[in-house]
Amino acid sequence: MFCYQCQETAKNQGCTVRGVCGKLDPTSARMDVLIYMLRGIAIFGEGAVAKNVAVRDEGFFITRALFATITNANFDDARIESLIKEAVDVRKVLSLKAGFDGSVGLHDSATWTPENLDTIIEKAHDVGVLATENEDVRSLRELLIYGLKGLSAYSEHAAVLGYFDDSIFEFIMKALASTTRDLPVETMVSLVMQCGSVGVKAMALLDKANTETYGHPVMSQVNLGVRKNPGILISGHDLKDMEELLLQTSGTGVDVYTHSEMLPANYYPAFKKYDHFVGNYGSSWWSQNSEFETFNGPILMTTNCIIPVRESYRNRVFTTGMAGYPGCRHIGDRLPGKQKDFSEIIRMAQNCQAPQELETGSLTGGFAHNQVIALADKVVDAVKSGKIRRFIVMAGCDGRHKTRNYYTEVAEALPGDTVILTAGCAKYRYNKLNLGDIEGIPRVLDAGQCNDSYSLAVIALKLKEVFNLEDINDLPISYDIAWYEQKAVIVLLALLSLGIKGIRLGPTLPGFLSPAIVKVLVDNFGIKPIGTASDDIADMLAGN
Repeated sequence: MFCYQCQETAKNQGCTVRGVCGKLDPTSARMDVLIYMLRGIAIFGEGAVAKNVAVRDEGFFITRALFATITNANFDDARIESLIKEAVDVRKVLSLKAGFDGSVGLHDSATWTPENLDTIIEKAHDVGVLATENEDVRSLRELLIYGLKGLSAYSEHAAVLGYFDDSIFEFIMKALASTTRDLPVETMVSLVMQCGSVGVKAMALLDKANTETYGHPVMSQVNLGVRKNPGILISGHDLKDMEELLLQTSGTGVDVYTHSEMLPANYYPAFKKYDHFVGNYGSSWWSQNSEFETFNGPILMTTNCIIPVRESYRNRVFTTGMAGYPGCRHIGDRLPGKQKDFSEIIRMAQNCQAPQELETGSLTGGFAHNQVIALADKVVDAVKSGKIRRFIVMAGCDGRHKTRNYYTEVAEALPGDTVILTAGCAKYRYNKLNLGDIEGIPRVLDAGQCNDSYSLAVIALKLKEVFNLEDINDLPISYDIAWYEQKAVIVLLALLSLGIKGIRLGPTLPGFLSPAIVKVLVDNFGIKPIGTASDDIADMLAGN
């Protein structure tokens, strides 16, 4: 195998025996083949779009298939194989929609059909990441594909709630098809930047889907303790799953707790009416092994961020959506007009002990763009009076690397006249610190999940308007971003597409960026690696 799509890839060069995430070579091989086939499907999709033929169903399949290959989403070989088989059928449909008659030459990915498992494994060695020999071309292609994976995840979340933008599907097909062609570097860079722009569109669509369905997040105190009832722990990003689980557990004597990236569900008004919705349990995704042990009840993984499951609690883990893990029970997709069936999880929970308490108290969140803009006058007055000197955006991902202590050190050492804007699980490095407030404004403003980095962009654009500035980079805002997987890649590209420069990125620069492509990003956008907490704080406060 060869995989270097996440921040924790071995030696920041690539996992070649077993993924640091736990992915094994046979799973990696299947994913390589699936992506290879998606690139071929995209060629036909591009042709269908040129004929003004609708491709929504096929585009939705591509987004779900790409989503399944994101880091820590799906480790189940059988599920990946089923997607490969479905890809063959989708390709046939799109080839007909494109009016393909066999008279034109096509990339092998558009014609190859896997016949059996041995063929898949054999083919994987020829179609994986390293099949592109030129390092810079490979770097740009992979950067684009990883951006598309993140874009697909956000598009899938919106689609689950019934919100679609067909232009997103069309771009994904165009971009995937481009990776089968020899293109000038300038064209490839342009496509990467376009991916960022479409990423903004996708995050805006998901924001609309979430807020029109569940209301705008509001400033909330989230309970961290436990009650005496048995509970279900829900993790991931899918708010539709959250809603249906709360509905089905009402009156059953079972409490519901969020974990990791599901924490922001506590901020939505629609969920506050459920008195059995207790609060948040535990912390970041990488703490699952210890926190799932002590929870005692069943755990529902709705999207990515599942890590290798221990035997001691494997029988209590359920997956759904594009998540999957061998040996864990999977809750199937909802049928039209129906809810997912969580009855098996609920029955198990009723026979489990209550969660073991990890901590007590509460934390504050819910500062998405609508809530912050409601406080705009207060924020602007604090900036103008000098009570807020600078905002530090520390959004993104958390991870296991000890070097991520840097983000805790930065939060602790930032002076009291600074405010941290955050979204994503990176917040677990500092959201439980007692950093106080400025004139009633908490010094950590949590906008929500990683996709809610869109809210941080909206806030920045609103402040640019309020202060009547020409350039968004003239705002008193610095960006100190932590990345881990492919949704962080699309967030980074989205920020770059909005013209934001001088972003610090850590704990390491992506291993999939060649030195030449790093230079392009440095020269054009001022991207820089993190340094020491003290040096970076000094530079950020100076506007550098």
